[in-house]
Amino acid sequence: MAVNFNTGFVFLMITMAAAAAGFPGVAADSPKEIIVKTVKGQKVCDQGWECKGLSKYCCNQTISDFFQTYQFETLFENRNSPVSHAVGFWDYRSFITAAATYQPLGFGTTGGKTLQMKEVAAFLGHVGAKTSCGYGVATGGPLAWGLCYKKEMSPSQDYCDEYYKYDYPCAPGAQYYGRGAIPIYWNYNYGAIGEALKADLLNHPEYIEQNATLAFQAAMWRWMTPAKKGQPSAHDAFVGNWKPTKNDTLAKRVPGFGTTMNILYSDSVCGQGDVDSMNVMISHYQHYLDLMGLNRDDAGPHEVLNCAEQVPFNPSYKSSS
Repeated sequence: MAVNFNTGFVFLMITMAAAAAGFPGVAADSPKEIIVKTVKGQKVCDQGWECKGLSKYCCNQTISDFFQTYQFETLFENRNSPVSHAVGFWDYRSFITAAATYQPLGFGTTGGKTLQMKEVAAFLGHVGAKTSCGYGVATGGPLAWGLCYKKEMSPSQDYCDEYYKYDYPCAPGAQYYGRGAIPIYWNYNYGAIGEALKADLLNHPEYIEQNATLAFQAAMWRWMTPAKKGQPSAHDAFVGNWKPTKNDTLAKRVPGFGTTMNILYSDSVCGQGDVDSMNVMISHYQHYLDLMGLNRDDAGPHEVLNCAEQVPFNPSYKSSS
């Protein structure tokens, strides 16, 4: 360890087999430089390309420290099968590159290693369930077919809502059907996510099905961003940053995986009883915990896992996911 007393930074050099995981811009057995600094009495860190910008979360392990290429391949082993509808599209590099944007904000870097791994498994549980083409007798079982899709195959409509014509007007010829790792629907969602990611998704929603990194970034933005002011993000609900109010308690909304479904899908999944769409996501999450070396019991009790009886945060007249 080398300390530069003139700048107040601490530089930690840690050897890692970075190239084996396919990390952008890092050579095999290259040192990983961790910059540590104290700002206003708080320890903050920078870990280069993956967790950059002096954040308290960057003082923890980064996602590539505990979730590497071979694990991604294990979780999504059939995504490049000949029967998949997204052969060659999704890969680990796209995932970890997208995650680098959100790790300084706490995505996969909040708490200790177990919580970090659980959040990655939970996020990917949503992704796997929403992009699966698995079914009961599919090779490897229904949980082995995540990332089989990158877009809705037979859209029933163009998902243009004229109510938002002033804020997010539909572009001529554009179709806002489901695309991405956690599929995006409707012009207003493409517009809002495009603004956040500085990508013109309102005029070019097809960018999501053309760029896997952008598709993962869009899903992570949804995970990290509250739907409305005063409500938690899926991230905050999962890692315990969110403290339920009395009304939340009465609505049976508690921190955990179940509430992430409520936040992301509202009454299309939650408050509907013991429905398949909810149970499939829970099963993917538990399965991924097993594959990542944790125990599915770490997912928590049934009341934390499900949202069957939760009152939706944002009941809607139509599903937006």
